Amino acid sequence: MGTYPPTDRRVRERTCAPVAQPNTVPTLTLNNGVEIPQLGFGVFQIDPADTSAAVQQALSVGYRHIDTAQMYGNEAEVAEGIAESGVDPSTIFVTSKINNNSHGYDATRRSFAETLDKLRTEQIDLILIHWPLPTVGDFLGTWRALEQEYADGRARAIGVSNFQPGHLQKLFEESTVVPAVNQIEVHPYFAQTGLREFDAQHGIATEGWSPIAQGDVLDDPVVGAIAKRIGKSPAQVVLRWHIQNGVIVFPKASSAERMTENFELFDFSLEPADMAEINALDRDGRRGPNPDTFDYVPD
Repeated sequence: MGTYPPTDRRVRERTCAPVAQPNTVPTLTLNNGVEIPQLGFGVFQIDPADTSAAVQQALSVGYRHIDTAQMYGNEAEVAEGIAESGVDPSTIFVTSKINNNSHGYDATRRSFAETLDKLRTEQIDLILIHWPLPTVGDFLGTWRALEQEYADGRARAIGVSNFQPGHLQKLFEESTVVPAVNQIEVHPYFAQTGLREFDAQHGIATEGWSPIAQGDVLDDPVVGAIAKRIGKSPAQVVLRWHIQNGVIVFPKASSAERMTENFELFDFSLEPADMAEINALDRDGRRGPNPDTFDYVPD
């Protein structure tokens, strides 16, 4: 893994350039030159006891991007799964996130070191601030700690999760490194078009969590009709919508069959009319917490 110098404000207007080949998972080039697979495997809500096996299965299917977090409690098991998979670790992109109880410069430095230990690595590909915690947290202190880890070469890229434009503007004003990524809730019922455009205007890649709206969107008749017409599953249609919108996505799956289904997104494309129909499903249907008011800090 290489290291890269901090990104300054001159690259904010840069967009994330796709680097795709037929029938392969495309990558996006982040604002510091690091390439990230656009499709990954998420381990949110996977029990630690099941995480190693799930990661091994995902890697056997072909995933090379694993998304975890300190809050998930399964970083060590992600590392175990990678080690037991037989796949070259240098080919696997790993993301984790700083927990809400580790805001502030010193606490973040300590928790970041613990993440490296659990992941059995000296350098992580991407580390994010999990939530801004607008009234109880210190995301500026946390960001400065991540800037230091980035400068020291212990993180290939740094970013944020669940940040709104106001939170990002504050970072822009009081820091030097532009976040490489903003991971947010995105699905057809909550497309977040304005925030995704804001990210792109500032050279920030958007990652989408809850990509199928906790399964709700799979029963939508519009999605179902498109899936039936093109011979794909509703999940594949929705995930392909994300891919064509330039969103980095990592659906969770518990079975090998579902992992494989979610991975088979690159032998078809949605027509512009299909994309427009799915775009029209947006109804401001947030399923998760509102980042402007969410201040949960675990014990």
